[in-house]
Amino acid sequence: MFKEMAPEKAYRLLESGPVVLVTTQSEQGPNVMTMGFHMMLQHEPPLVGCVIGPWDYSHAALIESAECVLSLPTIEMAEVVTKIGNCSGSEVDKFDAFGLTARPAATVAPPLVAECLANLECRVVDRSLASRYNFFVLEVQRIWVNENKPERRLIHHAGDGVFIADGETVDMSRYMTRWQYLMD
Repeated sequence: MFKEMAPEKAYRLLESGPVVLVTTQSEQGPNVMTMGFHMMLQHEPPLVGCVIGPWDYSHAALIESAECVLSLPTIEMAEVVTKIGNCSGSEVDKFDAFGLTARPAATVAPPLVAECLANLECRVVDRSLASRYNFFVLEVQRIWVNENKPERRLIHHAGDGVFIADGETVDMSRYMTRWQYLMD
């Protein structure tokens, strides 16, 4: 038996990508925000779509610099990730308040987050939908993965402060006959 859900709750079912931290850089310094609304758009060039609106303190820095870093926090960071998402960089230095370590990126001004599993340096390549939908297209420039980090489980927002952690890995690579060029 199905139970009806309000259409505006669609994100609870479709927001399958991991929660990320987004760093930006402005004259006031670096900022970090929590984001769940993003998606892969294509492989080559590697494009990511994301929603960052004027309600986010990071929005102005992203508009001005057209650069950001997407950092992937793991499950032990869930509390910090939630707290970052519930305060504004206009009032709090989030790197200091939450004990995050900013590391220099190679191709963009915003910093990497050292505590995260991976960091993707990105540049805005299309903002044509930004004024209407707050939607930006980012091109990934560089990726840094911490191979020594023991915790690898990412977190996914299920709505209203509830998160799902990555679980069992199912390897179906032997069936990837059509997409071999994507495999390492």
